[in-house]
Amino acid sequence: MTDKARRAAGWRRQAHGAIVVLKKNALLYYLKPPVLIFGVLFPVFFYIAFRMGRPVPSEVVVPGMVAMALWFTASAVGPLVTPWERVAKTYERLISTPLGVPAILAGDVLSGFLFGIAISALPVALGLLLSEAAVASWPLLAGGAVLSALCFSSMGVLLAAPPVRGPSNIMLLSNLVRLPLIFVSGVFVPLLEMPPWVRWVAPVSPLTYGAAVIRSAFGQTTWLSPGLSLAVLVVYSGVLFALACMFHRMGRSRGL
Repeated sequence: MTDKARRAAGWRRQAHGAIVVLKKNALLYYLKPPVLIFGVLFPVFFYIAFRMGRPVPSEVVVPGMVAMALWFTASAVGPLVTPWERVAKTYERLISTPLGVPAILAGDVLSGFLFGIAISALPVALGLLLSEAAVASWPLLAGGAVLSALCFSSMGVLLAAPPVRGPSNIMLLSNLVRLPLIFVSGVFVPLLEMPPWVRWVAPVSPLTYGAAVIRSAFGQTTWLSPGLSLAVLVVYSGVLFALACMFHRMGRSRGL
């Protein structure tokens, strides 16, 4: 077998391993109470708290609700998988397999990605059925949802990197990161209507770009162009995944 064929076989083996990790995560973790609470109920409660008693047109709220659903659901699986497996003593068995760290983490990212895409379809459907919201560009909405879910899922896997053996510690860290970013990302109120200082902080948040693309897909004017937002989501996804691989390798090398 030539070197090229050997490398191709190695890539196929790693890709197959990532799919196996995805299936394992879907079967074991999608219906876990913390995943459902932090991934599904949080967006609903935030929507109710923001919408109740305020004369905000529902067609303005729907894109923000879709972005927030993606934010919570796609990033809900990653922070819980590794800590749970450390507690169950299955993490050591997983990292001792021939799979590399990138393949294992790719399976975790795909788990969050699919969970986010599946759950976020619900607010899109409800928004179109129960409000006057209308999608102006379905390809833009699909592209924004896919790249946002991939980016947010990569961030969730990165948040799982600290070598702790309790999911509660990781969820505390996760919410300390995710919750503040909601309020500076143009989810509830478009950035064009927020104070100038918020627009200086907003580019730090990946959610800013996901919300901008989704608002553009619903025909709303946004502070950031959809093309720029899509490009930044691609960059963010790569950077976050690379950081996740680096920090997980550091923990693995220390035997944590």
